[in-house]
Amino acid sequence: MTRAPSVARASVPSGRAVRVGADVARNPDPAPVHNNSNRSRGVPGPDQGRRGAFDSIMSADTIRKEDPLRVALLALAHLLNDWYMNYIQTLLPFLVALGVVGVGRGTLLVTAFTFSSSLLQPVFGYLVDRRGQRWLVYAGTLWMGALLGLLGIVRSYPVLVTLALLAGLGTAAFHPQASAMVAGASGRRRGFYQACFVTAGNVGWALTPLLVVPLVQLRGVGITPLFVLPGAAVAALLALLAPRVPHAVTSGPRGEQRVDRPAVPAHAAAEVAKIVLVVVVRSLAFFGLVAFLPLYFHLGPDRYSALVGSRLVFLMLFAGAMGGLVGGYLSDFFGRRAVIVGSLVAATPTLRLFLHLDGVPAAVCLALGGAFLLASFSVTIVAAQEALGREKEATAAGLMLGFSIGVGGMGVGLLGTPAERLGVPWVVNFLTWLPLAAGALGLLLRGGRALPGKNVAADLRDHGA
Repeated sequence: MTRAPSVARASVPSGRAVRVGADVARNPDPAPVHNNSNRSRGVPGPDQGRRGAFDSIMSADTIRKEDPLRVALLALAHLLNDWYMNYIQTLLPFLVALGVVGVGRGTLLVTAFTFSSSLLQPVFGYLVDRRGQRWLVYAGTLWMGALLGLLGIVRSYPVLVTLALLAGLGTAAFHPQASAMVAGASGRRRGFYQACFVTAGNVGWALTPLLVVPLVQLRGVGITPLFVLPGAAVAALLALLAPRVPHAVTSGPRGEQRVDRPAVPAHAAAEVAKIVLVVVVRSLAFFGLVAFLPLYFHLGPDRYSALVGSRLVFLMLFAGAMGGLVGGYLSDFFGRRAVIVGSLVAATPTLRLFLHLDGVPAAVCLALGGAFLLASFSVTIVAAQEALGREKEATAAGLMLGFSIGVGGMGVGLLGTPAERLGVPWVVNFLTWLPLAAGALGLLLRGGRALPGKNVAADLRDHGA
């Protein structure tokens, strides 16, 4: 048996020897490993000065092997997961037409699903970081698909609400663990691969009506149990191929394994709180535009048809998905804060121009506004993961993908009264200023980046990017 683990224990704090020892076994000539115990307690080491956790991200124990195939599998799973997340909204008109629910009760189904799927994600993130369980990604996917597949054959409203509430737990379990797995398989390209993961989810959200509506129109809502099949197939793939997220593991009571979880330093908690504020404001702008732009196109000064309006909203969403991919890629070169602030500040003038132009120029400005608005989507996730550290990547993902976005999205309901009293155009004008406010909040963030620019560029050349 190799003695490499014992060598690692000589230079690594207790609780981290297992992980670093495994790294040495895989790599007979590893980079020098420095003692980072002070950093894990929030105390800067002599080589860090006052730069904090962000500038120490280059240490040997935080750079993990790049695995594009595993990231692609997780991106596929995220596409399907978010396909299910838009399922209730897509099916709702059919349930209303059949008299199963009214419009008011139907929206409560969406609210119940949003509550459990978004606001509870930080709880699952904490459990993932504490336990390190990979089974949540495939169990959560299968659980959500199975419960949502029953919506078309259930006629009891209390049962429908219960199904929606319980189904949300599946996606709440999936997102933090899957995002942590992507971080563990991204190597030096964390921003880019996290962007691929997020973009796949956005594409899945957009695909839901394209697949569900034609099938339900053809066969009726009784076909919904068949929609569990994609979830079952992807769950099986995840069970076989999902990567394991390395954690620092030590022996617990009665021989059990537990994850060594250092306390969150005060500066890291403050940094994440600032990122949460940025994401909440950005989410309010995004979900507000998604909710009110169709009404604006119908009631506003230009009076677009419903068909044209829906195409313009799709254009904004698709451009936003592509913008998120580009933003994640650029954040590996220029740093997280630069992309967050720059893209959000650029979103406001392009959206303002959209309101004052017509025809093709207006559509181009709307697409650019959507791209700038969501360019920081994955970047804020990576920034939070880097702030909290490797041992709390799932908690960070739960805060960004779930809680922050959920709070911002649910805040759209507060705009209903101003829309009735002041008009929909007033609300849309107000929403176009919110990205600028989010960008201003982003200036409070620390200017950390995943890797120094030269190393990133060399790594991308090595991979033919």
